[in-house]
Amino acid sequence: MEASSGDDLTQAQNELYGWIKGYMKEFQHSPSIRQMMQAMGLKSPAPIQSRLKHLQEKGYISWQEGKARTMQIVDEIIEGVPIMGSVAAGGLIETYSDVQESLDISDVLKKKNVFALTVNGDSMIDACIADGDMVLMEPINDMYSLRNGTIVSAMVPGLGTTLKYFFKKKGKIFLEAANPAYDPIELNLEEVTFQGRLLAVWRKI
Repeated sequence: MEASSGDDLTQAQNELYGWIKGYMKEFQHSPSIRQMMQAMGLKSPAPIQSRLKHLQEKGYISWQEGKARTMQIVDEIIEGVPIMGSVAAGGLIETYSDVQESLDISDVLKKKNVFALTVNGDSMIDACIADGDMVLMEPINDMYSLRNGTIVSAMVPGLGTTLKYFFKKKGKIFLEAANPAYDPIELNLEEVTFQGRLLAVWRKI
């Protein structure tokens, strides 16, 4: 999909779109509905939600309706997948926070909201994921949809983010490596936050 120059937008839609692009460029995250209302001088969220719906239908933005913070600009999604930091394939490392750069794979993958992580360690080597590889992840909206054996990036509060196989057994979560040198990580459900499931591995040769 290719977003056009804005000729098919109304003045109100174009004004909001331009403001959103400027905000996201400056702050590296999407604005809230309230912030958009204030910027457009509106007292009700309904006009903002209507404009956002039209922007999505016309291919300018991607978002989960009712969740403004999930918004992305389509032409920026296509230009590159955000690299959100590193993920441990060994022990555990500090979770990502900021976009570091952009990995251009626009001709390979155009799924919405995909992000990339750089692999640190060799715990997933038997899954052909090596130290220094880039893994492309799809956000997990419903962890209950995860199937045993799915490779996920998971955040363990106080410890960090890790890339492992997901297994759920008898109410417990197990994050298992693809390397016999590493022991499984056993957790209660409330102790882990799942960030994404593996879509692809990108390796520079």
